[in-house]
Amino acid sequence: MPVKILLQATWPVSVWEAQTFFLLPLGHNVLPRVRSLPKGRYNHCQKRNFLRQLLGAHIFALMWPKKRARRGAWLAPAVARWEPGEGACAESPEGMGRRRGFRAMAEKQDRDEEPGPSPSVLFLHPDLGVGGAERLVLDAALALQARGCSVRIWTAHYDPGHCFAESRELPVRCAGDWLPRSLGWGGRGAAVCAYVRMIFLALYVLFLADEEFDVVVCDQVSACIPVFKLARRRKKILFYCHFPDLLLTRRDSFLKRLYRAPIDWVEEYTTGMADCVLVNSQFTAAVFKQTFKSLSHIKPDILYPSLNVTSFDSAVPEKLDDLVPEGKKFLFLSINRYERKKNLTLALEALVKLRARLTSRDWDKVHLIVAGGYDERVLENVEHYQELKKMVQQSDLGQSVTFLRSFSDKQKISLLHGCTCVLYTPSNEHFGIVPLEAMYMRCPVIAVNSGGPLESVVHSVTGFLCEPDPVCFSEAIERFIREPSLKATMGLAGRARVKEKFSSEAFTEQLYQCVTRLLV
Repeated sequence: MPVKILLQATWPVSVWEAQTFFLLPLGHNVLPRVRSLPKGRYNHCQKRNFLRQLLGAHIFALMWPKKRARRGAWLAPAVARWEPGEGACAESPEGMGRRRGFRAMAEKQDRDEEPGPSPSVLFLHPDLGVGGAERLVLDAALALQARGCSVRIWTAHYDPGHCFAESRELPVRCAGDWLPRSLGWGGRGAAVCAYVRMIFLALYVLFLADEEFDVVVCDQVSACIPVFKLARRRKKILFYCHFPDLLLTRRDSFLKRLYRAPIDWVEEYTTGMADCVLVNSQFTAAVFKQTFKSLSHIKPDILYPSLNVTSFDSAVPEKLDDLVPEGKKFLFLSINRYERKKNLTLALEALVKLRARLTSRDWDKVHLIVAGGYDERVLENVEHYQELKKMVQQSDLGQSVTFLRSFSDKQKISLLHGCTCVLYTPSNEHFGIVPLEAMYMRCPVIAVNSGGPLESVVHSVTGFLCEPDPVCFSEAIERFIREPSLKATMGLAGRARVKEKFSSEAFTEQLYQCVTRLLV
């Protein structure tokens, strides 16, 4: 019955009905607060505010029954709030540069076009950390804000010390971080926990957050969509599919297949409930069609991630003396999270093959930096980092490899500015923002010839597309050592391609049109 009352939060519900079916678990200290209210029925706003208080008190009583009942708490769960400009690195030049870039773009559009509608947009994201999905969410929020939209971001976890600098320029709300990320050792049950956290976050936004919005933009986890569809004033939902989640896990055992079956069904069914579905590449669009058979009637639009070049243009590169040993002329760079699916071992194996192809004199000039997002809360990050370090020791590459964890935006720009080439090792990557960043910084890219890089990297023009084989990668790396002029020619071609096909202006306009179409 409590669930029924929650789902019918905007129906005529009397105080005594709510007390009977919802407040009994709270104990005698809370009930007098209800009895003091006048009997009868209330208008929509009164009922909404009243039931919001009931839900908050109910959650607190379930979590801390003795402590809260003793004090007669009448509160909603604590929600962390970060206003624009708060937190460490709030004045980061990279973040401010990106913000200024979107603002300048908006001012130009205001001069050239008639002002359009200004909808209120709410972003829902599972974990606002450091990754390609988080990069896109922030870019999308900044882009819509630059077009005059009111933007807020809600997430289940937000650490101001482990995030992109641009998040300081947006209002970020956090709720549900107390819910577990997994069900025990080894990260088991992570998918179920992610679904629960997002559903809780959606319920919190609807019943407790006092938010007014027109459109919800969510990504990664679609299980929250039905919550917004069940609201009396149904919200328009835009879902950005980075890649079908059911393809990102293995099913080696019967129990794993049994565990994933309902999760996969929920993902497919709830994705189809979105009013608009966007994907990040033609590759992902094809996979979407092949994977979700029941959604054949949905044709997702392709919205390529953008690169706001202002943050790169305004940054002043730093020297790399503390990262690169003296005498290293050819610096190669790998940027990816410390996850096994990113295939970072391919870069190390290619380095071993390269050593056999070069003279000792040339080999002494080669150095590889493996830079990646690293979160100590994620067991795979910790384990894979140790695996890579062990591999370097066994291959005797200690003098030729440097590991960098959770680097800053300024460090990344400095690395891209100073390196000879970027090694992008994931296979079937959904899109990949790193090749765009590298090409704009006039840095060629060696990538695997599958997935998103097929749409961003032009073979033999802006870099090389290779089989995911150490020999093929080592041959491509060797070309930059034998022909140093390739860096300049391919670098210029890469910068031109980013400006032509992946500009912030095109990204902002397409996203804004998608949002406004939902309100027609």
